[in-house]
Amino acid sequence: MAVAAMCSVQMGAAIAVGLIDDIGAVGVAWLRLFWAAVLLLLIVRPRRSSFTRSAFGAAVLLGIVTAGITVLFMMALERIPLGTASALEFLGPLGVAVLHGTGRHRFIWPGLAAIGVLLLTEPWAGSFDPIGVGCALAAGFCWGAYILLTQRVGEQLSGLNGLAVSMPVAALVASVVAGPSVFDRMTPQLWLVGVGLAVLLPVVPFVLELLALRRLTAAAFGTLMSLEPGFAMLMGWLILQQVPALIGLAGLFFVVAAGIGAARHGAREPVNAPVTT
Repeated sequence: MAVAAMCSVQMGAAIAVGLIDDIGAVGVAWLRLFWAAVLLLLIVRPRRSSFTRSAFGAAVLLGIVTAGITVLFMMALERIPLGTASALEFLGPLGVAVLHGTGRHRFIWPGLAAIGVLLLTEPWAGSFDPIGVGCALAAGFCWGAYILLTQRVGEQLSGLNGLAVSMPVAALVASVVAGPSVFDRMTPQLWLVGVGLAVLLPVVPFVLELLALRRLTAAAFGTLMSLEPGFAMLMGWLILQQVPALIGLAGLFFVVAAGIGAARHGAREPVNAPVTT
């Protein structure tokens, strides 16, 4: 489920890059979240009786973090290649894996990841974009919080009720950030493309990740996510013709190796979410 989610995420991100010129990076993020919210509300139809106050609050927080991931990552893609942005964003899950992993060796992996980041971003080169890098790192911080909140929501709520609240919240936050100007730039074709993007990212991957996090520890999930930068670089090459340089490939290797090494186990006993009627 986690691998399928990663494929869906990176394919959707690569396709979304093509819309940035039409409605801007924040507009693309808003379009995806808007349709994702509509689809989940129609499919799940959450009921008030399904939520405790604590569970509802966690779902709202998850929505805010989800908006942060989506908006910040699209802003990063406007400035830096998909593979580089994904590798930088992955430092969030890597941090979760390190903090929640076991063994002294897990503290080696942040240093290994730092080497990878330096090779990927090449701060000594004139092409270094600090704003793009900063947006990707901020998205990574949100992603780390997203993993922990998703696990918490998955434990407290049955089915997809948590996503049916978090996604509309994310759409509302993105609407405030995007502002009214994005609506004037929308066309029927863009509305239609937005439905497909919402299915690829975030509906399908977020649903799969929610289900996966019910079966894995945060550390194990963070380790699986170490493969995501590789998928991102592959999609960037196939869809966006972003051919990575050798130094970038070396940096990617270090980041992926750090993620895999951060936590190699962590199978989790299934947690039964509350049964609601």
